[in-house]
Amino acid sequence: MFADTQRLNSPTGAKIAYHHVPAAAEARGILLISHGLAEHSRRYETFAEAMASQGFHVYAHDHRGHGETVAHEAPIGRFARRGGAEHVIADVLAMRELAAGVHPGLPIILFGHSMGGLISLNTVVTHPDKFDAVAVWNSNFNAGLAGRAAQLILKTERMFKGSDVPSGPLPKLTFGTWGRSIANRRTDFDWLSRIPEQVDKYIADPLCGFDASVSLWLDIFELTFKAPQKIYLDRLRRDMPIHLVGGGEDPATDNAKAISWLASHLKSAGFSHITTEIYPDMRHETLNEIGADEAISRFADWCKEVAAST
Repeated sequence: MFADTQRLNSPTGAKIAYHHVPAAAEARGILLISHGLAEHSRRYETFAEAMASQGFHVYAHDHRGHGETVAHEAPIGRFARRGGAEHVIADVLAMRELAAGVHPGLPIILFGHSMGGLISLNTVVTHPDKFDAVAVWNSNFNAGLAGRAAQLILKTERMFKGSDVPSGPLPKLTFGTWGRSIANRRTDFDWLSRIPEQVDKYIADPLCGFDASVSLWLDIFELTFKAPQKIYLDRLRRDMPIHLVGGGEDPATDNAKAISWLASHLKSAGFSHITTEIYPDMRHETLNEIGADEAISRFADWCKEVAAST
């Protein structure tokens, strides 16, 4: 359970901290959870328990540079000195191999929120034969020219300051901008949820809201621009089930326009099993929002369909 932190030695050298909730009903499949930037896996306990009650063995781990995971040259706020994107993907695969070994023969669904969605889709296109379905919630793969400009800013910062220090401009251009977009905001993190208690829990959590390093931001943009490319999408079977969720009041995804873009992009690439859910009033953290129970219930139904057809 989430009360106990377990450890996995990844081939990357990371000592991955993870939590496991076994299926509380007849096992249908495995759900792997990939959390977002500047947070950690313990925040997904309620979601994990809900999915376990529907027959899924759930595993949630802390990415390198986050939570309780320990890795060489990866303090809080950094994936790695070099090759961070590749390392974080390899860690997800290590978790997949662990779960598949414990529960052989069950379908495996990879779920990711925000940065975790970037990691999840990149993991699936890197290892297309290892997963049966993928869910991408509240992720922005449509960074466009603004994203390219951010990469240039980050590379300039790296040239003058190094890659292992927090970025100066990026928090202002992302978290700061998103916070200011909320009218009558109570805190700078109201963009996460309309539930004050959830926002306060995030702010009070010492493992949330930290500054990401220049290298971590560069890794994030590498993940952002890589997976949607045709050369990578072509590795996936066109009938792979893909579940997309966005919040209509989420500034991090341009009020879910980035999710709609991804759905359209995937359909144009020939993918035929795409489910897209846009919740009009939700902000960034669907799982910590008003109406989360409905979103989880609909996702559980989708996972059951995936498991039944695999």
